[in-house]
Amino acid sequence: MEKKAMRTGETPGNEARPPTSIWRNRAFRLIWGAQTLSDLGSGITTLAYPLLMLALTQSPAQAGAVSAVCTLPYLLFGLVAGALADRWNRKRVMVICDSCRALNMLSIPLALWLWHVSPIQLYVSGFVGGVLYVLFSAADAGALPNVVEKNQLTSAVAALQTTSSAAAVLAPPLGGTLFQLFRGLPFIADAVSYLVSAIALSAVRLDFQQSREKARTKLRSDIAVGLRWLWSHPIIRTVATAAAGLQLAMAGAELVVIIAAQRAHASAAVIGVVLSSIGIGGIAGSVIAARLRARFGFGRILIGVMWSQAVLWVLIGLFSHVLPIVAVLLAVFVATAQVFGITSLGYQLSVTPDNLQSRVGTAFKLIAWSSFPVGAGIAGVLLDRFGPATTSLAFGAWVFAFALMASRSRGGLRRLSNDPTAATP
Repeated sequence: MEKKAMRTGETPGNEARPPTSIWRNRAFRLIWGAQTLSDLGSGITTLAYPLLMLALTQSPAQAGAVSAVCTLPYLLFGLVAGALADRWNRKRVMVICDSCRALNMLSIPLALWLWHVSPIQLYVSGFVGGVLYVLFSAADAGALPNVVEKNQLTSAVAALQTTSSAAAVLAPPLGGTLFQLFRGLPFIADAVSYLVSAIALSAVRLDFQQSREKARTKLRSDIAVGLRWLWSHPIIRTVATAAAGLQLAMAGAELVVIIAAQRAHASAAVIGVVLSSIGIGGIAGSVIAARLRARFGFGRILIGVMWSQAVLWVLIGLFSHVLPIVAVLLAVFVATAQVFGITSLGYQLSVTPDNLQSRVGTAFKLIAWSSFPVGAGIAGVLLDRFGPATTSLAFGAWVFAFALMASRSRGGLRRLSNDPTAATP
């Protein structure tokens, strides 16, 4: 979450875990509010980073490179962060990371105010923010199962994703408007959101992990245990691999739209409005995810998302010069990705043991996101040389080939049961 004991009952220093609605759970409400504000701030800077890099360098390749740098830390430190988060106090890690992320964001407007910001500073800031996100996300991966009941996990994930998507509707136009007023304003807004998130998380009285003894094993052994558990689970392994294939193309979607809009001479505010379709698609995907999961099952959802995105990439390439159509296609694109993400994450959280939550969660994301830096870099190079239309068609060809391979594989994604717990090792 792109921005999270005792299981039940009432004990001193802990809050009651209500058996029905997640919205009656104070701890969940605080986490939900913290993530919503943080997502709003992060969405603002998601647009501001490439816009600022483009303003400094006039290079789509550089804009793609800064996106790649932001995600690179997950490949470098994801597994280590997961093992450490299973040893450390998860809530403390999340609060410290949010506080440090606020300071990191403030460094950019400070540089703009005192001296000239350079592309190198954007790369450094993006990398530092990526490292802090990896640590935060590793702790967050194990937090939610200790805040809500197991049978509420899918609802909790959907609620978080819905408001995250709603924030994504507001963030791009707000970010574009703030960027036009002063290039540092989007980063100030993000810093404030991180500070509020840190305060809200500090107010949660529940622990984000169950009672456990101090680890006596080596860190390398802990990492290996998490990887072995994930790879021995056929459904989680399949979903993570499928996600990696899709992410290579998804990494370039937003930059494709930004460059297409700039070539249509759209202002930063207009670009923000177009990108708000990401949030609209995310909300739609969050609303329909559970129903689609119940009706079609895991396998058909995975295959359906792959083929849908292959077609959508081709359509974006054909209509890249018509911004209203691009906005609609982008919304549908994100909706399909959201359905994929919610169903797979809800399942992964429900079947992973608490003492492995952070390690398995980061290992899952490491596999799923391993192709993102590559995809962002490829998108930047293709956009620099060929433009949005050709880049979209190239990504469409990749997803088409990947969907065809997955559909014809002996693993048989269509054969995955509507009740995937039957495949649990």
